Amino acid sequence: MGNGWGVSLDGGRTWKNWTFDRLGPEWQYVAPDGIATRGDTTVIATADGLQITLDDGARWTAVGDSVGPSARGPADTALRLLDNEYVRRLAADREGWIVATLRGAQRLRHDGAGWTASPAGDPTFPPRNTVTITGRTYRGTGCGLRATGDRSPCLRGATQAAGPPRAPLTAWLRRPIAREDNRYIDQTYRYGSTMGGNFQQHQGVEFNNPDGTPVHAVLAGQVVHAGAAEAGALTVSVRHDTTVTSREKIYRLYSTYYHNSTLEVKVGDRVRAGQLLARAGNTGRATNDHLHLELAVSPTDSIRAIVDSTQRFPSYTTNAELWLEPLPGTGIVAGQVFDAAGAAVPQARIYGLVKPEPIETPFSFAETYGERGHSHPLYGEHFAVGDVPAGSYVVGTQIGGRKVLRRVVVEPGKLSWVVFRP
Repeated sequence: MGNGWGVSLDGGRTWKNWTFDRLGPEWQYVAPDGIATRGDTTVIATADGLQITLDDGARWTAVGDSVGPSARGPADTALRLLDNEYVRRLAADREGWIVATLRGAQRLRHDGAGWTASPAGDPTFPPRNTVTITGRTYRGTGCGLRATGDRSPCLRGATQAAGPPRAPLTAWLRRPIAREDNRYIDQTYRYGSTMGGNFQQHQGVEFNNPDGTPVHAVLAGQVVHAGAAEAGALTVSVRHDTTVTSREKIYRLYSTYYHNSTLEVKVGDRVRAGQLLARAGNTGRATNDHLHLELAVSPTDSIRAIVDSTQRFPSYTTNAELWLEPLPGTGIVAGQVFDAAGAAVPQARIYGLVKPEPIETPFSFAETYGERGHSHPLYGEHFAVGDVPAGSYVVGTQIGGRKVLRRVVVEPGKLSWVVFRP
């Protein structure tokens, strides 16, 4: 997930892989069911467009959109045929290849002379993430591999209920990405998480979108940084008028937008909520086109405490999923995990929540914060998961080798609080 693709010509005994070393900061996020083969043609559908080979990977053709610079990756040729290069579904039919992007569906054909694209209306795709074994169909879920039609909860047996859903303590912020683009938060590398121990503790949240996607202010404020930041990422930081008071201490809210391809504002500009700030890209330390959003709740007005080109782990970041307005029909689950001595348990995994979106970077589990994660000053949470569909769940974690379960009810626009103790 998020690391390219491979080709085997001998039934899987050996592989030739296309990963970051070959691809660079593009092409690595392959869509679910995003590899399709017909005859001598293989198409790879990614968040950066299509890679097509007619000869088992010896040569490639890249197919993207007309926004931003053309990205070839392993390809010799780059074509601008797609309405949008963020591909969500792919399927072959008798007339060509059906490609569904953020801007609708198109049909690609090869007429012998080259590739062409035309509108495809509202095509039907086969079920996502399914496999047939000895005549029975199974689907991949957040709970593992399940028989099609099995809707039983991931976890069972909880007797203790979490607290009831309640109104949030802080105002919701706008999404930095518009409705017509990919406004879902990447669930594989969430705030404070390590992607299952594979990466450093994350200081923000990701919105995977093609190069050139508009990035908007989450709230009104003043631009305090516009330029290069850590590892050369083109970055905008906004100091907002909003403050939060906790234990008689006043905190100022900042939002910072990393990895942009271009900036649309300068230091000193006043911006309104929803105003265009930049366009997404992959500048700096990035493995794909995306917006990395950081929110900070700072007791100081020092800009270096928020954006510092030498500092990868700012001191006052906070989980954006506790501030951004949940998507329609969803709420937030947040809480704490303590061991038998009453100490917070770092990097504990919380299972049981089910989120159908985003399919490209799906939710599997939440992680509690480590030493580089910071709680909301009014909550003191150890984890938070936004955009959880309304409903009832059994959630669980392991503390000292013991499984601990809780029943949680999620309501739209509200926060459900859960505490785990052995």
